[in-house]
Amino acid sequence: MSKPSEPQREGSLEAPTRHPLDWKNPDFHNEVSLFQELDRVFDICHGCRRCFSLCQAFPTLFDAIDASETLELDGIDKKVYWQVVDHCYLCDMCYMTKCPYVPPHPWNVDFPHLMLRGKVVKYKKGGARFRDRLLTSTDEVGRLAGIPVVAQAVNAANRNPAVRKLLDKALGVHPDAILPEYHSDTLRQRAERRRAGGISAVPAGNTRGKVALFATCYGNRNEPRIGEDLIAVFEHNDIPVTLAQKEQCCGMPKLELGDLESVARAREANIPVLANLVDKGWDIVAPVPSCVLMFKQELPLMFPGDADVLKVRNAIFDPFEYLMLRHKSGLLKTDFKKPLGSVSYHVACHLRVQNIGLKTRDVLQLVPGARIETIERCSGHNGTYAVKSEFHETSMRIGKPVVNRVKQAGADHYSSDCPMAGRQIENGLRDGSHFEHPMTLLRMAYGI
Repeated sequence: MSKPSEPQREGSLEAPTRHPLDWKNPDFHNEVSLFQELDRVFDICHGCRRCFSLCQAFPTLFDAIDASETLELDGIDKKVYWQVVDHCYLCDMCYMTKCPYVPPHPWNVDFPHLMLRGKVVKYKKGGARFRDRLLTSTDEVGRLAGIPVVAQAVNAANRNPAVRKLLDKALGVHPDAILPEYHSDTLRQRAERRRAGGISAVPAGNTRGKVALFATCYGNRNEPRIGEDLIAVFEHNDIPVTLAQKEQCCGMPKLELGDLESVARAREANIPVLANLVDKGWDIVAPVPSCVLMFKQELPLMFPGDADVLKVRNAIFDPFEYLMLRHKSGLLKTDFKKPLGSVSYHVACHLRVQNIGLKTRDVLQLVPGARIETIERCSGHNGTYAVKSEFHETSMRIGKPVVNRVKQAGADHYSSDCPMAGRQIENGLRDGSHFEHPMTLLRMAYGI
């Protein structure tokens, strides 16, 4: 295998840059070419090992090497490569915080996108189980499970131990994993009933003072309260809110599956609607960090020449990023009515890699007396990873340090920008407590 020369081993001190994803190139889907690149990158990772503590992908690789006869990459079975790919859930933390060899370093290591390439090749070969296709078909499942009578039945079944054991055997969905609750009274329906009016947009900084909410499939049917709280907080701060006229899943679940054609179809559905809103003077916000990241990073890297994709990228914000920008312009209200006390705040991985800083913490700290302890570690949930039977126990082990920090803090509230991460912490605690989204806490502090 071609190994980089030793004098280049020092890491780059320049800011990481990301190359576009060359997914339309036939070579991208070539398994022989893929394995050549896996050989190259895995050998670099073996010689570095800085990422051993991030997720299970790296220990899987390093343990296999350490157990081999040669103690080198050439001593392991290539089947291990697919195990490494399966354990990567594209959190991007290795790229953003650990790896010294990312571009512009000449070694050009992009581990997450290499793992994505592996997932794409595996998917093309028919490597996705029915369960995996089902779990990532969030719109289809949500529409069916959101029917009033069906929603009640699905939610009851998901709480029934006997049914969960059957799901484990039939589909490979772990019986101890928390599955999302479905609401027939969606965020869209609730927002339609609210219909606040009479607010005039006030541009400030790089915000235009009015936002279109991309509700997300999860925020619409599984956690509609978060969107409700967001609308209430933004309107309290004189920011008009509308919902995108239509939307479907942002595409992140299908990206993690390696189904890029479905991601492209999601782009075709969402980008024209959102770009039209931007043209009409609206900023975009979404309540789930993974969805914001999809529009900020992954779609622009998949479609670097698409003007509308880039237009949406430049106009979409994390909600607390948006509120902090308004605060810097003196436009965020601080008329808080209720204290928050202490908060254990988990910073989601897909929020950290947006490189916007700890804006959620900064906004919550505006509440008088609020004490915010930040936890910057992976919760282990990571999309569908934590609900799969073969990965659930590993996911709980990855998230255990976060759960332990929450236990030790004994705070008045525990919270995460990612509702799935919040439920994972809840699952680890198993003490009857419930996570509260930061937007819910902020609304509570405003007393609205």
